Amino acid sequence: MAIVRFRPYGNALDPFRDFSDIQSEMNRLFDGFVGRPTHTGGGERIWVPGVDMHETQDHLVVTMDLPGVNEKDLSLSITGDMLVLRGERRANTEVKQDSYYRGERWAGKFERTLPLPVPVQADKVKASYRDGVLTVSMPKIEEIKPKEIKIDVM
Repeated sequence: MAIVRFRPYGNALDPFRDFSDIQSEMNRLFDGFVGRPTHTGGGERIWVPGVDMHETQDHLVVTMDLPGVNEKDLSLSITGDMLVLRGERRANTEVKQDSYYRGERWAGKFERTLPLPVPVQADKVKASYRDGVLTVSMPKIEEIKPKEIKIDVM
């Protein structure tokens, strides 16, 4: 039996390495659910914008936080019962990479596909973008809107 010296930093013989891998995978899983930056399998970070969705009597409304994204870099579409947002947040090219002390803001392409819980009129969807917040208002189809029925008293 050989005696192997323990080197705690970056060594394949680190006995706690597996725990770190498990923690990284759990963080990636939970971050993906809440719209925070996450990692791909190759260690590359990707950004996923946060989304709120609510229903009014006549509309389904989706609000997305897209700070630092130019409206020209956004694409929105509805296919069947899915709302798809594609876009890109561009990196700051005015500052050289070797001049950074800290860089925590993510840049790159992203995509969100949201299942719509109710049918909507795709041809009447309105989207507005203000102060880094995209709001999409989708009118429900007439058949599912609640209708008030007058009761006649005799």
